[in-house]
Amino acid sequence: MNGKVLLALVCGGFLSGNGFAANSVTVISYGGASKEAQVGAFYKPFERHSGKKVVAGEWNGEMAKLKAMVSTNSTSWDVLDVEDTDLARGCEEGLFEKLDHDRLGIKDPLVEGTRSECGLGIFVWSNVLAYNADKLKEAPQGWSDFWDLKKFPGKRSLRKSARGSLEFALMADGVPPAEVYRLLATPAGVDRAFAKLDQIKSSIQWWEAGAQPPQYLMAGDVVMSSAYNGRIHAAKTSGANLQVVWSGNLYQFDDWAIPKGTPNLDAAYDFIAFSMRPEQQKLYTEKMAYGPSNTAAAALLSKDLEADLPTNPANMKNALQMDVNFWLDHGEALEERFMAWSSR
Repeated sequence: MNGKVLLALVCGGFLSGNGFAANSVTVISYGGASKEAQVGAFYKPFERHSGKKVVAGEWNGEMAKLKAMVSTNSTSWDVLDVEDTDLARGCEEGLFEKLDHDRLGIKDPLVEGTRSECGLGIFVWSNVLAYNADKLKEAPQGWSDFWDLKKFPGKRSLRKSARGSLEFALMADGVPPAEVYRLLATPAGVDRAFAKLDQIKSSIQWWEAGAQPPQYLMAGDVVMSSAYNGRIHAAKTSGANLQVVWSGNLYQFDDWAIPKGTPNLDAAYDFIAFSMRPEQQKLYTEKMAYGPSNTAAAALLSKDLEADLPTNPANMKNALQMDVNFWLDHGEALEERFMAWSSR
């Protein structure tokens, strides 16, 4: 092969690669049912709308991989579905583009907390109090009832983590949601939360995977459990008489973020803006029962589904947004103390 032919092949390959990149956007999600819902709600409609190919990929929160790409100027991801805790940490480390929210051009009102420096909330999910209505004579009203072993005897379940358990403990002890993190930032507040957990420690059956709470509830292993709202909705759809107490629910976002150095910045912005349209958010919510960040999507949903979402105004009334920065600052120490406490 002579030099001219080799040069032509190299240049041709380079140009065709750039041409593909210019006409595509690589979107990375967590996979599973959420990815399937995103394909139908976001990916395929965006391809029809823009003429650009969506190259779909998956990750499991491997921040080290993202950091390696950014540090070597070899970013191949354009849009990333990222949990809010990783988003905040990655933003501090310069792994994401600072979002120009005006450039997204979203005119509809968004759920409070949707916009951040490096991300935009796709949907809202909640850790809620759930119970099996076939097993209880009376419906609990909040976390104080979760702690009431006399009125509601039996096992109850919490996620085996300081995050969530401490917030619920303080709310059960009468602390208003708006004051929870201010109090948890003090040694006295942390001691108060652990003292409250001591009251029900012997009655707790811990869960570690999101599928466990509905299983425990349907089997009658526990009378109440904290749980991810989407898991409870799915169980209800399958016929289980599981119910949710929304008062004191702990909500957070999954976010769109743009990895630093993406070669397709314009396409990344276009994709994010498109996915936030009410019509697209509706399609996703109908598959996953997570609350749409774009509040205009609510009017497009069935009343039954909309009432069972974290973003329903009644469900947001006494809700607490997970304070990501608090857990970044205090999480390591609190989780260590929690694990030592739970193992005693």
